[in-house]
Amino acid sequence: MNEGLISNWNSKVRPGDTVYHCGDFAFTKDVAAISAIVKRLNGQILLIRGNHDYDKVLKDVTGFAWVSGSYQCKMVKVGEQMVFCSHYAMRIWDHSHHGAWNAFGHSHNGLADDPNLLACDVGVDAHGGYPVSFEELKAIMAKKTFVPIDHHGKKE
Repeated sequence: MNEGLISNWNSKVRPGDTVYHCGDFAFTKDVAAISAIVKRLNGQILLIRGNHDYDKVLKDVTGFAWVSGSYQCKMVKVGEQMVFCSHYAMRIWDHSHHGAWNAFGHSHNGLADDPNLLACDVGVDAHGGYPVSFEELKAIMAKKTFVPIDHHGKKE
C-alpha cells in the first residue's frame, strides 16, 4: 500500500510543488518510517495535523516543510482563491460566505458530497489513491451550486 501511495503521489506532485496535507499522514508512531516516507515524496509538504498525527511523534519526524500547531486548520490563498484547509469537514468556516473553499481530510470518503457547499474531501481515499491538485479542486468546486450564508445564518 505504501509503495502504491508514494508512486501515485510522485506521479502528480513535482519536486517544487507546495502540498497542503489535511492530516493523518501516517497511522504509525514509527518516527523513522514516517521520515523515510516524507523524504521520498515530491514537493514541500505542509502538514495540517489530523487526529492521528501525534505531538510526541511529529516532534522528531524530519522532512515536512511545516507542521500546524495544535490547530487542525490553515487558511491559504492560491491566486485569488481562499482555501480553508482543515482536517475535519466543516459546514461553515472563515470566509465561507465570501466563497472560500473548505478542503478537508479525516472522513476517508465516508461523507456524501454536498453540492451546495464549497467543501471537498481531498483525502486520497476519495480520489483513487491520488492527491488532488488545485486545478482538480477548482473543477470540483465549479460544479457546486453554492448559496452563501453569512456567519449569522442570514442569506445574503
